[in-house]
Amino acid sequence: MRTTTGRYNFRRMAEVTRLLRAWGSGDPSALDRLAPMVYEELRAMAHRYMRREQRRITLQATALAHEAFLRLVDGADATWQDRAHFFAVSAQMMRRILVDAARARGSARRGGGVLRLDLNESIDGAPTRDDQLVALDDALEALAQLDPRKAKVIELRFFGGLSVDETAEVLKISPQSVMRDWKLARAWLMRELA
Repeated sequence: MRTTTGRYNFRRMAEVTRLLRAWGSGDPSALDRLAPMVYEELRAMAHRYMRREQRRITLQATALAHEAFLRLVDGADATWQDRAHFFAVSAQMMRRILVDAARARGSARRGGGVLRLDLNESIDGAPTRDDQLVALDDALEALAQLDPRKAKVIELRFFGGLSVDETAEVLKISPQSVMRDWKLARAWLMRELA
């Protein structure tokens, strides 16, 4: 979706929104035209997250994007509001896939040790162990009960790899609100994980 200058192609964004709505309304041909457009962005989202993994990766970015896309297509009865809504759901789907994979590997041990997790915007901030990923997911679930928007900001930025402006677009809030929520949510999560 990005052009070589890093800006989004607004015409293409509008086309994605139009196709999502057509697909949601039951037009199967819209999915054929939509798939290549959104799959490219899903792969980029998955790559941004997987690039942060500092250990041997058992799930590759392409596989993550593919699995997320298949799950999204299976939910064909979804009513997509727009492109931002679709990618917000995609980020949530990727989070679920990653956490489910971590749980399935059976290394989500709960013990007396404190988990150290650094949530930041750089590529070195991702959990490096399955137990950290599961602990983060549990903490995000708790945060969502208290403040769903702050949890969504963390999910979109950390798991979806969205920028402040992209997150603001998805949540229909200002970039300043995104940054405020990001800082408060990170502080809350750090306290919760400690």
